[in-house]
Amino acid sequence: DDAPVLSAKMVHLYKLASEQLSQQKHYDFGMRAVKSVLVMAGALKKEYSKLTEDVVLIRAMRDSNIPKFLADDLPRFKALIQDMFPRVNIPEVDYGELQAQTEESIAIHRLEPQPTFITKVIQLFDTFNVRFGAMIVGPTGGGKTTCYKILADAMTRLRKAKHSADQRFQEVNIECLNPKSITMGELYGLENRDTKEWTDGLASQILRRSAKKEGNSRDW
Repeated sequence: DDAPVLSAKMVHLYKLASEQLSQQKHYDFGMRAVKSVLVMAGALKKEYSKLTEDVVLIRAMRDSNIPKFLADDLPRFKALIQDMFPRVNIPEVDYGELQAQTEESIAIHRLEPQPTFITKVIQLFDTFNVRFGAMIVGPTGGGKTTCYKILADAMTRLRKAKHSADQRFQEVNIECLNPKSITMGELYGLENRDTKEWTDGLASQILRRSAKKEGNSRDW
């Protein structure tokens, strides 16, 4: 019964966000963003069946969007949600073993456990759960590489060392390349004009290897 009302609110919220938030190239309030919200909402409803649908929708919209917003846009987006759902109380999310392992992995790598950095690691985890790919943007020295490496370390330790019951935590294998150092053909692959023979590029080879793998490990 709540679906028509909630869907109208979500569409209106995204319309207002596209008008009132700053204009950034990586902001997306179209169908891809809607799909991400629906995927996350479905997962939340399955995991927390006792939550009401409006709470599930708010959490999904918040968790799928906040990681990509600039600091100045966060208060505006939260205010929009508050205006749309004025009487809804959102319980705090307990990330339990992921947060504990993230803090442990940070200590193992002799880094400082800054709360904002831990939040970014958890946000990246949430993003990977609803998207096939993600782009981490920020200034040089901002912690982009460290963020995904700490998440990979935490997920791997939760699977291999602590045998977590949560199947979202799997061993992570990282393939790293610099696309700026090679040509488009070397990156994606190319066809020989004379023989019509196809040769895989580096990215194609990595994807082909990953597709052939068996098991639940993650390839980034």
